[in-house]
Amino acid sequence: MLRQESDFRVISSEARNLEKTVTETTFDIERFMFRDLHPMVFLGTASDRYAGWIGQIYPKELYADKIARRSKTVGKQTVTEEVLPVESVTEYFRHFAVLELDFTFYNLLLDKDLNPTQTHRVLETYRRYLGPKDRLILKVPQVLCARKLWRGGSFTDNPGYLDADAFARRFYEPALKLLGDAVTALLFEQEYQAKKDRVEPARFAESLDAFFERIPGDERYHVEVRTESLLSKPYFDVLEKHGVGQVLSHWTWLPPLRKQFDKGYRTFLNKSAECVVRLMTPRNLRYEEAYLKAFPFDKLIDGMMSPGMVEDTVAIAKAAIEEGVHAHVIVNNRAGGNAPIIAQKVAERFMASTPGVFRSL
Repeated sequence: MLRQESDFRVISSEARNLEKTVTETTFDIERFMFRDLHPMVFLGTASDRYAGWIGQIYPKELYADKIARRSKTVGKQTVTEEVLPVESVTEYFRHFAVLELDFTFYNLLLDKDLNPTQTHRVLETYRRYLGPKDRLILKVPQVLCARKLWRGGSFTDNPGYLDADAFARRFYEPALKLLGDAVTALLFEQEYQAKKDRVEPARFAESLDAFFERIPGDERYHVEVRTESLLSKPYFDVLEKHGVGQVLSHWTWLPPLRKQFDKGYRTFLNKSAECVVRLMTPRNLRYEEAYLKAFPFDKLIDGMMSPGMVEDTVAIAKAAIEEGVHAHVIVNNRAGGNAPIIAQKVAERFMASTPGVFRSL
């Protein structure tokens, strides 16, 4: 499993040719046009439809009068979110190559009687506006991959944790029936485990192993673990066994991206040669604090982005290219205030690196 560090210094002829190709591709970083950044790098965001992106991603003349408003409670504060209609995803994909849909995290696609839920109906609407080359990352519902759920003001054990049958029948099968090859990744997000609730890494790995043995075989699975102690050899052995990708996530209580990559032996494990890097929140800043600091997501917040986040992201993308792996970089507003500007900084850093030479981390 272990790969030598020197392996990352080997530059394949394919990678060199792709680097040459990108210099000849037309795109415009200043206008937030990232779709053709590189044939093996897909830059996108976590969710879309933010009114705060009008003037960046969405033309004011098209969407200023199509804003819907809804209240949301974050911590002890209530804010009014402004969102655009689903049809705006057509404009989104003029700018970005991939979109992570977050709303699938909150509900299954079919209910217990196998009837479509509201989440399924929203996904159907998205499907109507997708082009043939548009890529989606779907988050697997938390009722399938979280050990504990927030219910009635406290965390309680989740009886549906790693329910293979529910995953197959009520999420996986309807998702692929609806979207097919538009789905480039299925993301299992494991919630953070407080010290008093943590399971042993080996036991955690065993439960994942049993789950992936039972669910339909697919090369698009990726797992995000948010508890550093679980980033262990037993865990990575299970990922390698099943060809499941390690999601590298820049998130509150996780170590820097570079360190996560080191813990995973600097190896890309996904069977279809895809990797996912998610820029979620600044390190050591909780979700509620990050959300309220970034809201309404229309500008970059001075000093909010964690130092090294952009540099680590680009270095990992370069390492992926060297290995013939497609890198999907997903940016959240909470990582610094405004996802399009953060993506702009990632793209600028990527293009500023020496053309034709891929440095190891």
